[in-house]
Amino acid sequence: MTATDPPDIRSTGPRTGPGSDLAARIDRLPVVTRTHRRWVVVLGALFVFDLVDLNAFAYAAPALRAEWGLSIGTVGLVTSAGFVGMFVGAIVGGRLSDRFGRRPVLIGSVFFYSTFSLLSAAAWDAASLGVLRVLTGFGLQAMTGVLLVYVSEMFPRALRGRYQAILLAVGLAGVPIAAWLARLVVPLGPDTWRWIFVFGALGAVFGLVALRVLPESARWQAAHGRTTPATAALIARMEDEARAATGRELPTPTAVPPVPAATVGDLLRGARRRVVVAAAACVFLILSFYGFTAWVPTLLVERGYTTAQSLTFASILAIAAVPGALLAFPVIDRVERKTLVFGLQCVVAVLLLVFGLVTDPVWIVVSGFAASMLMQTGVAVLYTYIAEVFPLELRGLGSGIANGSGRLAGVVGGVLVAAIYTGAGTVAVYVYLAVAALLMGLVLLLFGERTSNRTLEDISAEALARQTSDL
Repeated sequence: MTATDPPDIRSTGPRTGPGSDLAARIDRLPVVTRTHRRWVVVLGALFVFDLVDLNAFAYAAPALRAEWGLSIGTVGLVTSAGFVGMFVGAIVGGRLSDRFGRRPVLIGSVFFYSTFSLLSAAAWDAASLGVLRVLTGFGLQAMTGVLLVYVSEMFPRALRGRYQAILLAVGLAGVPIAAWLARLVVPLGPDTWRWIFVFGALGAVFGLVALRVLPESARWQAAHGRTTPATAALIARMEDEARAATGRELPTPTAVPPVPAATVGDLLRGARRRVVVAAAACVFLILSFYGFTAWVPTLLVERGYTTAQSLTFASILAIAAVPGALLAFPVIDRVERKTLVFGLQCVVAVLLLVFGLVTDPVWIVVSGFAASMLMQTGVAVLYTYIAEVFPLELRGLGSGIANGSGRLAGVVGGVLVAAIYTGAGTVAVYVYLAVAALLMGLVLLLFGERTSNRTLEDISAEALARQTSDL
């Protein structure tokens, strides 16, 4: 199958008929196939440049403060501007992917954010950079949200959490890449920070590869009556690859009961609790996670370190991103997701307090590295959870609302960190970040759904059944 095979004529109605067994056939695969691994390479590369661009301004900010005379408040406003774009991009991108398919929105958003990342390199003041970061953020979050949904729909049930973690780990290589790129080029002289944004625009190269390699989600096609012979052939090829890899016959597919087509109104009825819980978890994630990572370089300068020293600290902490996501691999499909997130966030909260209180450089690095690592482990688990809890026709929109709510919180978070620092100092900032981390874990533990090792269709049917019982 090629990624450009034309769809069949659309039909509407519940998910029944010849395409309805595709989900069961994907879920029964006992291993990730050679075809899956090709997708991991491409999706991981897209994620790398997403994360490079997402973190570009944080690492350029100290140099911009010196060159443009920016205040801490202005840095907060530009940071918040990017989150405004991400909020809109998450919701719009998610809804478009529900209507027109995962593939076109996923790939189109890559070209969108790459374009505006390149234009960010030509910004001439804080206002122009703020506008460009809004547009870049739009594309970044549209891509991220749809990518997570794509993995949840096209990877086997028992392995999707682990491969979400692997993809996040691959993508998170973009964080140390951005950090070390900044460490190398920013001290070279005026305007060298622009190369960080130029590098982020290279994601468009892998967007071209994705056009050839990535097919449409088989689950999305089946739900919209667009299953093609090529789609069936793709699933059959993956089954053959799994047989060759294991040397044995595959288990019989578990029958997937018909799930009624969901509408947007279902997000306000049977699935509304899932929306609120996922959105709240994302809000506290952004307040704690990006409140920490985006402000580390700037706040370390305020604590008396030079720009070069603060970027060195930040670069070391950024290395924790990849092993942090990989830490989720052994446990994400074995421990219930909401319980795992709670345990992780309790430890993170303690580490953030230590980071804010200690003055010894060694302890700053140790506590910051550990906090960064475990926060990324929690991100891997939460991202997997969000892409699982909504019905297929609403998965993009529901995930977009949840992720977008978090990004909108980033608008407030950027300003809030600046205000807390100005009014109460550095220690108060890290107390605030620790409380936000703990609240993320509590929300998911107390009100979240069970999703580990369950079929997406079973999770969806439960949400719609709750709606019926509430009527």
